[in-house]
Amino acid sequence: MSQVLDATRVHGEVSIDQETSPDSFSSAKPSGMPQEESKQRDRELLISSRKFAIEQRSSSWWHLVTTLAALLACVAVAGWAEPLWVRILGSVLLGMTLVRTFIVYHDYQHQSIFKGSWLAGGVLSLYGFLMLTPPSVWRRSHDHHHRNNSKLFGASIGSFPIMTTSNYAVASWRERLEYRLARSPLVIVLGYLAVFMFGMCVRPMLVDLRRHWDAPVSLLVHFGLIIGLWVGFGATASLLLFVLPTWVATSVGAYLFYVQHNFPAAKIRKCGEWTYADAALKSSSFLEMGHVLHWLTGNIGYHHVHHLNAKIPFYRLPEAMRGLVPLQTPAKTSLRLLDVIGCLRLKLWDTHRDCFVSFREHAADSATQASHSALE
Repeated sequence: MSQVLDATRVHGEVSIDQETSPDSFSSAKPSGMPQEESKQRDRELLISSRKFAIEQRSSSWWHLVTTLAALLACVAVAGWAEPLWVRILGSVLLGMTLVRTFIVYHDYQHQSIFKGSWLAGGVLSLYGFLMLTPPSVWRRSHDHHHRNNSKLFGASIGSFPIMTTSNYAVASWRERLEYRLARSPLVIVLGYLAVFMFGMCVRPMLVDLRRHWDAPVSLLVHFGLIIGLWVGFGATASLLLFVLPTWVATSVGAYLFYVQHNFPAAKIRKCGEWTYADAALKSSSFLEMGHVLHWLTGNIGYHHVHHLNAKIPFYRLPEAMRGLVPLQTPAKTSLRLLDVIGCLRLKLWDTHRDCFVSFREHAADSATQASHSALE
């Protein structure tokens, strides 16, 4: 299954055939203004964003401490409340709070918060090991993602693979199967096993143990806690206090990884047409949510702001969006069922339509083209 999990491969193959002729891709340049003017606009926007990329250390501690307090409250409910359905509800809420904790860890890895703090660093590194996101693997894959997201001819390190309709048309049955599996909702549902356990730990360990020594450490810490809870408190406690919350957190996290750059209005560009600012403004989504979900997901729904400047702390992303006019009209999606279904059906990049399409739409287009060719 190694190629099925390109979503988080540390040494991923190229998801789009690098030998495909560039002529098969749309030659349209980003429209609206001359290239130099566009570069100047992007430069000014990046410079303007720097005033928000300043940590407020007291706020960082407030968010970390309150998040840990929420975790402990959920642990108490999941572990000892009655009746059982209340414990299950507490376990699910614990999983959602782990998502928020992950965003704090994520920002620490970006060095946007707690830089130089051994105490916060120790707490958040422990979280990384427990939740199967060892620091060396996460930094390498995620930094690559920020430098290359939404590029054609790019390796799918730290993201879901994207194949064009033309590449898919000439792919072998095995390549098509692996690609379909990699883009399947099952990868999200099984994110615990597929994305985090295998993609973030097992595969990096097998590929380069010396470089990613923390991957087996993460597995040991993770399973050590599961076994410890089982021995100390029983199987039900182990399930509700750690296994189910981790499953919830990793599945939600996997979908958030996906929807941030796989949504109807997203744009994918060849390397020569790609710019860092456009990758933020046109290829990264704003996820519409209520206040509670924004809190639970650590404002990661403001993903276009985060991709413009990853040094902006998560708690300042809404402020940056309000303060920078170009960030106020992003491409949007939401967690409403129809929007989720609409995003999950996006499978291939159609260079002629300049948008994502489903496998069914691609098959219909191929059939229409074949009939036209037959008539000619």
